Amino acid sequence: MSRSDREVMKLQTKIPLLKQSNNLIDYHSKILLLGSCFVENIGEKLEYFKFQNTINPFGILFHPKAIEILIENAINAKKNTEDDIFFHHERWHCFDAHSKLSDPSKNSLIEELNKQTRLTTQQLNDSTHIIITLGTAWVYKFLEHNQIVANCHKVPQKQFKKELLSIGEIASSLENNERQIRSINPKVQFIYTVSPVRHLKDGFIENTLSKSHLITAIHQFKNRQSKIDNHQSFYFPSYEIMMDELRDYRFYDEDMIHPNNTAINYIWKKFQQVWISSEAIQTMDGVNTIQKGMLHKLFNPNSKLHQQFIQDLESKKTQIKKEFSHITF
Repeated sequence: MSRSDREVMKLQTKIPLLKQSNNLIDYHSKILLLGSCFVENIGEKLEYFKFQNTINPFGILFHPKAIEILIENAINAKKNTEDDIFFHHERWHCFDAHSKLSDPSKNSLIEELNKQTRLTTQQLNDSTHIIITLGTAWVYKFLEHNQIVANCHKVPQKQFKKELLSIGEIASSLENNERQIRSINPKVQFIYTVSPVRHLKDGFIENTLSKSHLITAIHQFKNRQSKIDNHQSFYFPSYEIMMDELRDYRFYDEDMIHPNNTAINYIWKKFQQVWISSEAIQTMDGVNTIQKGMLHKLFNPNSKLHQQFIQDLESKKTQIKKEFSHITF
């Protein structure tokens, strides 16, 4: 093989990405992230770099209907009561929330649910960007109440019916979400993505069917919406980047299902490339320097060199706090 051939050889299939021209995320943005566990990976990156963001007030929500129920309850300022919870395995649970909110105390759970509902209402009103990551189109319907749940909380499976949401049902759910949110926050920007985490417990073919329903529904909804009004929503190809650019098991965690840190960092860099403003990236560099400095191991805390290091670090903190008062370390 000639040198010129080696220079042009491509070892990856790259997903084409374009930098957004307006409404980019910066340190004045307020970001609400909702959906599957992958949205938490992106949220943790935003958290590390000290953006103003809120991640899954009701915990991880895997499917579109769970997100729709959360948004509807928050818009309507729902007051959770005893009727919305149940006792199972020595804890109180809510079918609309992740198990991380479950609690041994009935009153504590109700109080927490209402607190998170109020927080979600506030974030829906104030957010400049809402990032929604859909994980699966498979849902479980609790037979006793004929109710689609966000989480089964290890209630016996025979009490549920498993269903696959149709493309039309998913698209209608997304449309309902945006309509409700834009009624109180007309200028908010929506960013959709599909989680690269494969739900293989549903089955290999079933997972592919599920992801295809999600992707098709998002694009169907986006195309329909753009013809009706001037609002534009965006799709970020997390799933496609994982499947095509990172097509190797070395980018997966030990379970061979979840992206590992290398993959998460790679997709985050791609997201940053498309959605983070150049001014914000400069601030991120400063925040990163401080974060790494705070993890610095102390070999001789009393040395002049270390005291100077601490002084420089505090000076950098003060400088960033002057510009962005919400940032704390």
